[in-house]
Amino acid sequence: MTSFETIDYAIIFAYAIMIMTMGLRFGRSKKGVQKDSKDYFLAGNSLAWWAIGASIIASNISAEQFIGMSGSGFAIGLGIASYEFIAAASLIVVAVFFLPVFLKEKIYTMPQFLELRYGKTVRMMMAFFWLLVFIFINLTSIIYLGALAINKIVGLPIVWSIIGLALFAGIYAVYGGLKAVALTDIVQVIFLIGGGILTTWFALDHFAAGEGPFAGFVKLLSVAPEKFDMILDRSDPNYEYLPGVGVIVGGLWISALYYFGCNQYIIQRALAGKSIREAQLGLVFAGLLKLILPLIVVIPGIVAFALDAPIDKPDEAYPWLMHNFIPSGVKGVAFAALAAAVISSLASMVNSISTIFTMDIYRTIRKGEADERSLVKVGRIVGGLSLFIAVTITPLLSNLEQVFQFIQEFTGFVSPGALAIFVMGFYWKRSEEHGAIAAAIGTFVVSIIMKIWVPEVGFIDRMAYTFLICVVLIVIFGLCFKRNPGARHIEIERRMFETSRLFKLLSLVIVLILVMIYSFFW
Repeated sequence: MTSFETIDYAIIFAYAIMIMTMGLRFGRSKKGVQKDSKDYFLAGNSLAWWAIGASIIASNISAEQFIGMSGSGFAIGLGIASYEFIAAASLIVVAVFFLPVFLKEKIYTMPQFLELRYGKTVRMMMAFFWLLVFIFINLTSIIYLGALAINKIVGLPIVWSIIGLALFAGIYAVYGGLKAVALTDIVQVIFLIGGGILTTWFALDHFAAGEGPFAGFVKLLSVAPEKFDMILDRSDPNYEYLPGVGVIVGGLWISALYYFGCNQYIIQRALAGKSIREAQLGLVFAGLLKLILPLIVVIPGIVAFALDAPIDKPDEAYPWLMHNFIPSGVKGVAFAALAAAVISSLASMVNSISTIFTMDIYRTIRKGEADERSLVKVGRIVGGLSLFIAVTITPLLSNLEQVFQFIQEFTGFVSPGALAIFVMGFYWKRSEEHGAIAAAIGTFVVSIIMKIWVPEVGFIDRMAYTFLICVVLIVIFGLCFKRNPGARHIEIERRMFETSRLFKLLSLVIVLILVMIYSFFW
């Protein structure tokens, strides 16, 4: 258990009060104005690029990265950072080729787009499916890893850590909606990145016996060179997790494009942008921040490995570092960074769950009879209920060795089919309802068959093969069936994909940095 001093508790208390106050303040309606569904679920389309980018990173980075990815850094090495690097590149693709289509259709949710393109059956099926994944996989894993970290760092029992995290995030997220979540995320991401960098700084400095973090990094390269291979050889025992060149040209793109381009949890921030230009700049800003994150969430795990940390499983690497090597005062900031990551992700996930249920299921069932007040009320009830369900089942994750890998593999059952449905819906006019349903079911069937019968194929490569099979299914059904009369194809125009000079410049910077990283650590 980490020994906090008065200054650490003061920092943590100040952080908690500030975030709660901001969340409730930003979530409050103007006097005499009733909050409607657009305000609650899309922040009234008022988010600027910096708010969008910060909120995406704060929502994306959670204990899954701080604890789970550091654990994979301990077990595998820098190669696990490909999840962050490919994500940075995929955000550019999403900004150019996905976002203009969504904003043109003025949608609230991803299932809403699927109804426009394929019909109500696909919308309802995917809405229920996403709710199940968000509640039983994403929400529970975020809470569990956050609670595990709190337990290892301050000794609070996991059960009380779970309840505390859920209550803290739930209060302002359920009350205030997306605006409260997104605007508090701006502060959360400052804590997240700043506190994370401090943890890495002091860990490397200790490893270099006080000679500074840069000397520590150089020493780390010489002491543990096997942990700095970005592309793993087939003989590497972790090849099944990161299958060589397939990481940068194969299935990891499927995972990243689905997560950042078709996932309500992330893309909802861009849908709430002031304009297409603001939303695109927000995504590329998030891409730039993504390049920094491996320094925060992977390097600490490698340091723990080089220090031969006496831990029972890899996911304990980050708490072990905080316990042993972070000085008083900084411990409070580092803990606030971890808390910011967990709470912002929880709040964002709760908001996305309530948005999908309310706008895709409740409003559809009521067939337009629900007024704005009832939509907001239902959204709040569902947000609270989803947290309650997640809290009751979270302890079941306690037996997993690397929770990050569990999350990625399970998501790999989902992402190929979902991405195929969206991409083909964007750009192939003959895509229709039967093909979308076949892909939604086929992504599970094909993934399970390959996992059982072709276990030597790692799950990243499996995602690529499954995606291609789902595309073929959509094409076959599209050639055999006519489109649902209630659906329509998307009118694509060249001018939709125009971007600003600043967006092009920042995108080029991201690409050049990635080329340098992979060239150096190949």
